[in-house]
Amino acid sequence: MARINEKYASAAPAVQPVEETVEEAPERERYFVEEWLSGEAVENEAGAHYQTFRQWERHRRHGSMDISTLAELPHDLLHAVSEGTVPDAPPEKWAFLDTETTGLAGGTGTYAFLIGLGWINETGFHVKQYFLREPGEEPSALAALMEDLKAFDVLVTYNGKTFDAPLLETRFRLARMRPPFERMAHMDLLHGSRRLWKLRFDSCRLMELENQILGVERQGDVPGELIPYLYFDYLRMGEIGRLVPVFHHNAIDILTLACLTAIVPYAFRDPSEARLAHGAEMIGVARWMKKAERWEDAVAWMRQGIKRRISDELLYRTMWDIAQLEKKLERPHGALAVYTELAQVRNPHRVAALEELAKHYEHKERNAALALEFTEQALRYADTPELRRRKQRLAKKLAARSAPRLPMTDSLTVAAPNLSTIK
Repeated sequence: MARINEKYASAAPAVQPVEETVEEAPERERYFVEEWLSGEAVENEAGAHYQTFRQWERHRRHGSMDISTLAELPHDLLHAVSEGTVPDAPPEKWAFLDTETTGLAGGTGTYAFLIGLGWINETGFHVKQYFLREPGEEPSALAALMEDLKAFDVLVTYNGKTFDAPLLETRFRLARMRPPFERMAHMDLLHGSRRLWKLRFDSCRLMELENQILGVERQGDVPGELIPYLYFDYLRMGEIGRLVPVFHHNAIDILTLACLTAIVPYAFRDPSEARLAHGAEMIGVARWMKKAERWEDAVAWMRQGIKRRISDELLYRTMWDIAQLEKKLERPHGALAVYTELAQVRNPHRVAALEELAKHYEHKERNAALALEFTEQALRYADTPELRRRKQRLAKKLAARSAPRLPMTDSLTVAAPNLSTIK
């Protein structure tokens, strides 16, 4: 065994020590954003970030909207649609804001990696974008945004009261900065858009209205739900190429927001100026007027709306609303005419209309027979305890009126005694 070990030990080649070397990865640039996007790195006392800038000259169009129209919008345009919360201000004082964030749920862990700010002036529409090449640049971007917002009095967003503004306010506070939105009137155009178009369109998403109202068809746009993942890919890989469409997406969102701001508020300021052509739009504005207790205007626009082509469901619901408003305005003939129409055809409000007719003829016209007839018709479509009680009461009332009464005849009259015969 010793000789075998000696044999193989002498045959084994000597192992030379090798110095371990590690090949260093080539150093890459940090951001690459300058190669893909025109803009500049901006430094301030809070750090540095990247900014891009886009302009749409006044002679250009966005779908059906002339950019030149934006600068000519009236100063009081936002007053009615905001229910008086936005004071008169020229369009040059309106700031249009939208964000692209690392998540859609909000919370302290979510931040805006791209903030877009748009504004109007006599030369056209402008958009500035504040981009975080890395999360540590957030204080610098927020400081720059805060400085730029000093030039504006009104903040215009789309769902910004629910999402964008609260998120940015949280980020400002975490950065130990005072949020700049406190002094600004905030116009969230989503609410006015829903009032105007929710009866016409299945969705009031910004891109849906952009297509349906402005006639803009986006090509190669980025789905919103993918945007956070694209930014995380950028942070991990350092490649900006796949993120570039997000900048375009954000800028077009802001431009569309500005163009819709030139359309939606007119419907609430003066519907005749808005040139409403679709019945659902007219009825949407009328419902807002009803909520604002402008009942005369509400009835007028509802009557205009039902003359247009609308769904049966919306038609019958609006007819019911008209009848109820006519009743509130103490115009019984107008209400009765609509109740009668609803009572004659199958619809969700048929029974209620018959019941309203029964109430009117019982209490206003004192016609229990006709009231009973309408009640019996209603019972054919809905057998409810309330209708049964009404029928019993009316039947009793009619029976009491038709019961024979004993006549006051001479035979029932007791003659007074003749005192002269008494001796």
